[in-house]
Amino acid sequence: MGLGDIIARETRRFEETHPQSVAGAGALEAHWLFGAPFHWMKDWAAPAAIVAAHGEGPTLTDIDGNQYDDFCLGDTPGMFGHARPEIARAVAEQAARGATFMLPTAEAAEVGALLAERFGLPFWQTTLSASDANRALIRWARAVTKKPVIVVFDGCYHGMVEDCFVELRHGRTRSDAGLVGQALDITRTTRAVPFNDIGALEAALAQGDVAAVLAEPAMTNCGMILPEEHYWKRAQALVKKAGALLIIDETHTLSTGPGGAAQAWGIAADALVIGKAVAGGFPAAVWGVSAELAAAIAAVPRGSGRSGIGTTLAGNAMGIAAVGATLREIATPAAYDVMLRGAEELVAKLRGLIAARRLPWCVVHVGARAEIVFAPAPPKNAAEMRPALAQAELNHALHLYLINRGVLIAPFHMMMLVCPTTTSAQIDRLVAAVDSFAAEYSQESAT
Repeated sequence: MGLGDIIARETRRFEETHPQSVAGAGALEAHWLFGAPFHWMKDWAAPAAIVAAHGEGPTLTDIDGNQYDDFCLGDTPGMFGHARPEIARAVAEQAARGATFMLPTAEAAEVGALLAERFGLPFWQTTLSASDANRALIRWARAVTKKPVIVVFDGCYHGMVEDCFVELRHGRTRSDAGLVGQALDITRTTRAVPFNDIGALEAALAQGDVAAVLAEPAMTNCGMILPEEHYWKRAQALVKKAGALLIIDETHTLSTGPGGAAQAWGIAADALVIGKAVAGGFPAAVWGVSAELAAAIAAVPRGSGRSGIGTTLAGNAMGIAAVGATLREIATPAAYDVMLRGAEELVAKLRGLIAARRLPWCVVHVGARAEIVFAPAPPKNAAEMRPALAQAELNHALHLYLINRGVLIAPFHMMMLVCPTTTSAQIDRLVAAVDSFAAEYSQESAT
């Protein structure tokens, strides 16, 4: 049985076991463009969108009553588990007092202090998403340095930020093929370099026109790519020497530990961006800056409400309450201890089955986040990762196979998250499902 046959069989199985989701597709398509409130919701391998009924901790239930061991967790916002009572209580209590005022609440001072203590930068702002936070910091970086260019890494994703939709092909930066409706040539002010290539970064900075380097500590959106030893130590020195700013996007790498990867790995950023899970799944994000950068920002002339930075609902009272509850009660060192132990267990078991099956795959992980990569060794940059990601049929087949066995992982590639209440039994079910698929895949590959 080839991969196409597996997909056809699993598609029939999905349709048989998800009749309400399949039937509900027509109702969704009647008024939602792309058949869902947001088009990414249709990017799963299933033939119809799985319609969620409710989630609790590491478990999601759909409208057909199917239960899933959820290792996707909303693609990170639910990293600490679904339906956390701490978030529900904090948001509901604040909503009863008022959702948003265009004024700070009494709790805001405490939340600012918690952010400074947790992440090591003294000054903060809130937004509704990491996209907004990254966009704001790019604009501030250009304003304070009076330089036009930002440097990003090939294969990056920093949300819906036009400046970052570039890729490196044949040694040249070009607009990402997936970028829709872009009129201006962003390659004039954005330069892409390969991750882990210190010489390429040095060359990109040498022209003297770079305002900032924007990066994840480990790349997580072009597969998962880890930094080589001493890479960030050398990169930080180059950025500083060039008079540029270092902006670290911790939206995914918050999985590393309570203070994120930058703190764990000794990366001294000028600015941090933290989205998705920082408010326990409630729509909110934050960005923080050093005292030196804060002073430079404060010195930039700006019109009231006309700076091009910020939105009306940024800093809303409910978001502040959710961030506060997350930092105080949810994203605790004890919670991370459990998550990291669970991830180590998952990674060890996946590597064991890959070795036993002699599959040309590997597993990469950052803290509570792990990923199966369809390559025999972890790629070091996007160019090395792209052949693994190009195995679309294999990716589709395994995702759909897992869905039909009650396991959800991130729909875009093979990424998994372990939350504080993920159990060993759930990990074992995921591993068993991957192993069962691998048995069929190995037989198909051998024929």
